[in-house]
Amino acid sequence: MNMSRKLKIEQESRVDYGIILTIIILALIGLISVYATTTMINGENIAPTLFHALWYAVGSIAVIVVMQFNSEQYWKLSTYLYGLGLLLLVFVLIFYDRQLAAETGARSWFRLGSLSFQPSEVVKPAYIIMLARVVTQHNHEFIERTLKSDWLLLGKIAVVALPAMVLIQLQNDLGTNLVMLAITGGVILVSGISWKILLPAILIVVALAAGILSAVVFFPDFLIENKLVQAYQINRIKDWLEPFADTRGSGYQLAQSIKAIGSGQLLGKGLGVSEVTVPVRESDFIFTTIGENFGFIGASFLLLIYFILIYQMVQTCFKTKNEFYTYIATGVISMILFHILENIGMNIGLLPITGVPLPFISQGGSALLSNMIGVGLILSMRYHYKSYIFDNDDF
Repeated sequence: MNMSRKLKIEQESRVDYGIILTIIILALIGLISVYATTTMINGENIAPTLFHALWYAVGSIAVIVVMQFNSEQYWKLSTYLYGLGLLLLVFVLIFYDRQLAAETGARSWFRLGSLSFQPSEVVKPAYIIMLARVVTQHNHEFIERTLKSDWLLLGKIAVVALPAMVLIQLQNDLGTNLVMLAITGGVILVSGISWKILLPAILIVVALAAGILSAVVFFPDFLIENKLVQAYQINRIKDWLEPFADTRGSGYQLAQSIKAIGSGQLLGKGLGVSEVTVPVRESDFIFTTIGENFGFIGASFLLLIYFILIYQMVQTCFKTKNEFYTYIATGVISMILFHILENIGMNIGLLPITGVPLPFISQGGSALLSNMIGVGLILSMRYHYKSYIFDNDDF
């Protein structure tokens, strides 16, 4: 009996049009929301909407560029990209925008004429790629996992994570650091580390969070006097616990956000119609515009589009079966998912307020560019993947 085996390549579309269509829908929602907020509600000219469209154009070019590199090239470039990211984080501490720092308290932006740029946003994709390389390389070195090797992996992750997180914290940017923690946590959860390590670690984090909340509630003066936290951070926790306790002071923004979203009811008031004033509505609180203008139905539709996007990203990850790409995809998904949960959560009072924008919707070029690069990394998985099928004949 003569047996031969031929290798065939399954021809599939190299471009994931499903993800692209989802991003286009989010782009349309973003442009409409920014226009409704800045021009129709705030009475500004159309410039913010045009800038948002321009950043989408820049992001689209970034997606095309990112897609051209395959996993081997990203593996080789990972240390250089991450090193460049760290240099940007150092430079912004020196050459930060003094005016924005005075307004926001964060030294996180470069200023070039009328444009501002936040380097920590583009550091996120570089960090994800570097983290994916570290975990993949470790797992190939230690095929037989032990508790000792798992602790070693956690140490390697810490060596990569701490420099970036320390530099970001020196910028006084807690929101971005929370995103970095979410990325790191997501990668750790799928890295294969034993639950004998993860479960106690999770319990310690929960206990620590409970202890911090208790200290904020019962010993706020002690924390402020010893410079463990800043006064505005204490106020944000208190406002989260009691949203309507100080509606004319520190709790004004959260109270107005909840009122705006609630006033939209089921179908909303219509595009550009607003009866509730919400500060910083065009960026971190743009979800209030969606809730007030389009109601529960409009907000639910946005959540559905986000769910479809995340689902498609997970499906792409399963189809390509590349360990390095798997960790990259996990980091990107963790980044986008945390942004969604934190932003919407803080808008409706479920989570404390942090400076985390709504992905693909909020006005802000740096964050949009970061998310588009993340999408490019996911699309690159499919773009460079070939499915091999073995066929037997000539029996």
